[in-house]
Amino acid sequence: MPLNDLPWWRWRSNVRSALHMLSDPVFHRECWLAGREGYGDVTDAVYRLVEDTWLDNWSAEKYVGTIFRDATEAALVDAAVLRVLRILHQVGADAPVSVYLEHPGWPEAVAAAREAHVLLASNDGEDPGTPPRSLDVLRILTRSA
Repeated sequence: MPLNDLPWWRWRSNVRSALHMLSDPVFHRECWLAGREGYGDVTDAVYRLVEDTWLDNWSAEKYVGTIFRDATEAALVDAAVLRVLRILHQVGADAPVSVYLEHPGWPEAVAAAREAHVLLASNDGEDPGTPPRSLDVLRILTRSA
């Protein structure tokens, strides 16, 4: 299914981008730890995850049919959001990337984000194994309709 078949597909694009980045340890090393331009940092990814959706205040279930295709997607997104936000609140939004990656709960957060990312990407007909897109590419994709 195409990504833009849902009413709020731009929000889905942002959530998917965040989950993709949060779920990829190779990306963490090669982009975030290396300080590679164009991909933001952990805090930027968390912001994209909860910015418009308010998933830090209520369940993704609220968005089934608008951002998420079904309750399974919503449940996996909720699990990832809760794990990532728990770490964010413990280490602080301005913590260096290394502090996130060294947190004892980080592997669990990565696994939850990965599970959600794989399902959402697959449901959109995309290969979940491709590297995350830059934020510039994300902006271009979400401006087109």
